[in-house]
Amino acid sequence: MLEFEKYLSDFNATINLQDFFVNFLVVTLLALGVQQFYIRFAHALSDRRKFAKIFLPLALATLLIITVIKSSIALSLGLVGALSIVRFRAAIKDPEELTYLFLIIGLGIVGGANKPILAVLSFAVILPILYLNARYSNKSKTLRGKTHININTKIANSTELIEAISRDLKYLELKRMDVKNGEYFYSLVSKIEDINSVESTKNAILNLDPSAQISIVDQPEIIL
Repeated sequence: MLEFEKYLSDFNATINLQDFFVNFLVVTLLALGVQQFYIRFAHALSDRRKFAKIFLPLALATLLIITVIKSSIALSLGLVGALSIVRFRAAIKDPEELTYLFLIIGLGIVGGANKPILAVLSFAVILPILYLNARYSNKSKTLRGKTHININTKIANSTELIEAISRDLKYLELKRMDVKNGEYFYSLVSKIEDINSVESTKNAILNLDPSAQISIVDQPEIIL
């Protein structure tokens, strides 16, 4: 019993529970805010909803680690040794993902360092910058409700094929064309909103080449 009381006394002397819960709440709210912002405005190639699920536990884990080690040089050195052995391997497909990971880790570190106001200010400054970057970036654009159209045909004139298909479509772009043994493979991205558009697209292709093989695959969200 005396050992437990001594442990509790030492714990309270090194970690202020009230400050910890305030930092915990602030980091939680900020991480959830970043998560929703990432899902809505990011251009990353991966499944954004799935990737964003790690933001909250990552932020809180960072908060917990910094809260514990900031008062102990021995624990800090121990963490450095542990990190030299355990390597963090994540499937980062886009630099934008790494930016958000650093943001989440940064918020956790600031919260763990007992600087909740700084965390809020950082959140308020960095997210508008990310929003403006996402909005005005010319490198890529997000298009929702798009469809892949793959065509294996003998039609050599790609312009004729695209013109025939695009008559009833709002958007159509040729992404790839392969030629092998007199046959042509076209990969296009389009916006098909209903079954009638699917039928008209199919008929437009078959009118040019009745033996054409057609594959139409819907993808709710892709990055161009």
